[in-house]
Amino acid sequence: MQVKRVIGIALAGTAVLAPAVACSSSGGGASPAAQGAEPVPSASASPAPPPEHPFTGQPVAGRRPVLAVKIENTSSGKPQLGLRSADLVYIEQVEGGLTRLMAVFSSKFPAKIGPVRSARISDLHLLPMFGKPALAYSGVQSKMVPLVQRASLFDVSDSAAPGAYFRQSGRVAPYNLFADTKKLLAKAPKASKADDIGFTFGDAPAGGTPKKSFNVKYPAARFTFTWSADQKRWLVTQDGKKDMAAEGGQLGAPTIVVQYAKTTRSEFHDFTGSYTPLIHTTGTGKAVVLRDGKAYKAEWSRSSEKVGTMFTTEGGEPMTFSRGQVWIVLAAPKPVQP
Repeated sequence: MQVKRVIGIALAGTAVLAPAVACSSSGGGASPAAQGAEPVPSASASPAPPPEHPFTGQPVAGRRPVLAVKIENTSSGKPQLGLRSADLVYIEQVEGGLTRLMAVFSSKFPAKIGPVRSARISDLHLLPMFGKPALAYSGVQSKMVPLVQRASLFDVSDSAAPGAYFRQSGRVAPYNLFADTKKLLAKAPKASKADDIGFTFGDAPAGGTPKKSFNVKYPAARFTFTWSADQKRWLVTQDGKKDMAAEGGQLGAPTIVVQYAKTTRSEFHDFTGSYTPLIHTTGTGKAVVLRDGKAYKAEWSRSSEKVGTMFTTEGGEPMTFSRGQVWIVLAAPKPVQP
């Protein structure tokens, strides 16, 4: 409607202006100024802003394939390489009360990523929201192999795409396995492109509680997210140590989502007999969203594995995230070791 109003005014101004100039001239014809006047250009619609990426809310030229990578998250595998380029970083509980990461890339890809580690059953319940993405990992429990083969994903593990992996010097096995992202994507040319997963980006909602830091505890790991007003990010500390990136600088994100999800014992376990947790990411639950130095109480819902997760305020409005990388911390309401 605004464009239409601008066009109407411009045309009207042209129609009225010409007679006015003729009447003010001292001769019978139009004045030289009127004869040499340039026509008023017609108004045109403003170019549409570039589309926002559904994972980060940042402008992008187009949608690219989705690549998920399982990353080591204990001190033995740090510092990790490539996480700073991720759109999303999921923290998941694994055996022994420890954690592992699943980094999701689409808007940009680092040249290398790692250390790459094994997948878990909870990954197979999370990934369908991305359509049919590529999944990079290093091994699964033998009982899980048939499930992986039937899952909605393109397998680009070290056994399916061995040429995409290499051993990084200066690190010890199994924490020295890294991958070349271009080679991974080349093995999954039909991987789904990024699409809506339920996130909403924009200005902060009303309310929120000012927070300098926020803690999340697992049975054998603890995280602190500390707000940096200078960097406009929540900086990550794990087990009392700053979580540093191999590229340099401390890991962190403008938005941290602590998604409290029921965590139970799955049918899988490691060679020591420790059972693998199963994180229930469908249904509904509570959440805390950290952004702009505040903590917002929120609720999450996901009706099925094929759709994304919706986050709302306590009043039922969309819970908006800050634009940029998002960390999703999947945690039990109370630390539990199945």
